[in-house]
Amino acid sequence: MRTVAIVFAVGWAVFGLDWLAAAFSMKRGRIPWSRELRIRALILVLAVVLVRVGAFRGYGVQSDAWRSGFGLALFAAGLLFAVWARIHIGHNWGTPMTQKNEPELVTSGPYRLVRHPIYSGILVANVGTAMALSWFWLAAFGLAAIYFVYSATVEEKFLTEQFPEAYPAYKRSSKMLIPYLL
Repeated sequence: MRTVAIVFAVGWAVFGLDWLAAAFSMKRGRIPWSRELRIRALILVLAVVLVRVGAFRGYGVQSDAWRSGFGLALFAAGLLFAVWARIHIGHNWGTPMTQKNEPELVTSGPYRLVRHPIYSGILVANVGTAMALSWFWLAAFGLAAIYFVYSATVEEKFLTEQFPEAYPAYKRSSKMLIPYLL
């Protein structure tokens, strides 16, 4: 089972390093730091509270091969979807809630399926991690979901202002995070 944990650790590390490297090729923009810091502070406080109340005790790595395999498949699918979305959006990609200079509205590729496919992919990868390793990883999913829904809501406000005709039409034709549902 240690091998499965190593696969996930390496997968998340490679994904993180790739994400960091891609950050150097994005368009310049403005980040509303006050909003960004508030939501990150809230998530940090929630994480500390969960640790303090013992929410993660007794959740060691599980050993069911089927669950590990299915979790690994979800993990890979989620990260591949997020990477596809980041590559497809090109230089328009950026940190959450960034207001880009000279933005472009991308509605093709994975953006046809959902308006925020990077967030969707990372959340699916979190569920896969939880399924394969330990259910305590659902806490990471929950914290990421809070952050991503907040970020998506702020980003959609900016996009509606920047594309007053095109974005509302796009919003009506696609879901935020889960195709056909949410």
